[in-house]
Amino acid sequence: MEWRLTLKQIAQATGGMLWYADGDEIVKDVITDSRKIIEGAVFVALKGENFDGHKFVSRAAEQGAVCSVVEHWSQSDGTYPVIVVDDTYKALRDIAKLYRSQFNIPIVAVTGSVGKTSTKDMIYSVLSHKFNAFKTIGNFNNEVGLPLTIFKMTSENKVGVIEMGMSNFGEISRLTEIVRPDIAVMTNIGISHIENLKSQENILKAKLEILEGMDEGGTVVLNGDDPLLWGLRGTLPFELLYYGIKNEECDIAAKNIRSFSDSTLFDFKLNDETFMAEIKVPGAHHVYNALAAILVGEQYGMSGGEIIDGIAGFVPGGMRQNIIRTKKYTIIKDCYNASPASMRSGLNVLGVIEPKTEGGRKIAVLGNMLELGDFAVESHRNVGKWVCEENIDCLVTVGDMARNIAEGAIESGFDGEKIYSFDTNAEAISGLERILEEGDCILIKGSRGMRLEEIADALYEGTATEE
Repeated sequence: MEWRLTLKQIAQATGGMLWYADGDEIVKDVITDSRKIIEGAVFVALKGENFDGHKFVSRAAEQGAVCSVVEHWSQSDGTYPVIVVDDTYKALRDIAKLYRSQFNIPIVAVTGSVGKTSTKDMIYSVLSHKFNAFKTIGNFNNEVGLPLTIFKMTSENKVGVIEMGMSNFGEISRLTEIVRPDIAVMTNIGISHIENLKSQENILKAKLEILEGMDEGGTVVLNGDDPLLWGLRGTLPFELLYYGIKNEECDIAAKNIRSFSDSTLFDFKLNDETFMAEIKVPGAHHVYNALAAILVGEQYGMSGGEIIDGIAGFVPGGMRQNIIRTKKYTIIKDCYNASPASMRSGLNVLGVIEPKTEGGRKIAVLGNMLELGDFAVESHRNVGKWVCEENIDCLVTVGDMARNIAEGAIESGFDGEKIYSFDTNAEAISGLERILEEGDCILIKGSRGMRLEEIADALYEGTATEE
């Protein structure tokens, strides 16, 4: 079963008024970017601070759009088929909800402060070893991206893995109403977006909105090493399953974790049988992702062997700890986002990776962590302390707030002569040309708004071909 919705059904679902069309036309896709229109698609005209999709309705029609969803229209604007609604963002969600209702496909929804994308990818890697699965692509986890992900679901899919992000109350509530997950995974409750939500307890409350879309009989998979999530025991009307490393009371716990330059190994017990799993990337934090995936795989009837094969196939995506080995350097490109927990994980990876050559150094290039509110200064100083704990050879900071990382490192005993602070990416690129030596291993990490991939790309472009 693929697209079979009509304009009349979409108008009814959105509460909109259909103009200049019969309503029986079949819709072939829903698109929000007029440059990507295909024949038979519906174009949803979204309006933001710096753009207005209403300006491109005529272009969409000329390129084959069967209709456009708009917030205002008059005959003087043209006689193109349109559905007029009060709010095109809500209309997009309403259409996604209608489309989702066509499929009786189980969906795993993933949220959390840190690690939700890599956990989503790990769960997908496990499930796709046995099932035809689909997942959120990249960071399409918000009120625009998630509906667009839902529209890619087909009748051939047997399970889906959807990521849900948020920055304030109500956002996940609106997303879970679309998805209607039968399993919800929560990775942790950190301090990302605490500037908006003011406390970790409020962050937990916002994340728990994911449960609003679940029916009775649903399953909730939680990180048992997180105190706030562990505290939910006995408080939710769903089956709760816990995973962890430190908390031995969890339903599944990792043992004997071994981290290497190119892999991470751990043992776990499933149905009284012990298995060893290999994650083919460094970093003990990936063990948490794998444990969540094990519990999800078990819920869908997968054997231990199938699950560990799925874990072995995991590959981090995009700018998340993408390890690039060039003839001159090893670059850990981790520029998608940053929080205290993910900074620590990145430094842990840098700590276990072996430099390319004997004498090669471990260099941390760290930028500002954003949206931390009153916790910002202390959080950056803590990162400086962790730099010392991982035996990093050289610290480079980028941005005003990141200078607190340098101060925290010095307070913890780091040699100030091995610290370099820059205000901009351009300054950092120029400085690194003087600082770096052949054989160095370089972690580049900061919040998305810092665009530190500019530094990673500059280093890569200047170091010949990838191995």
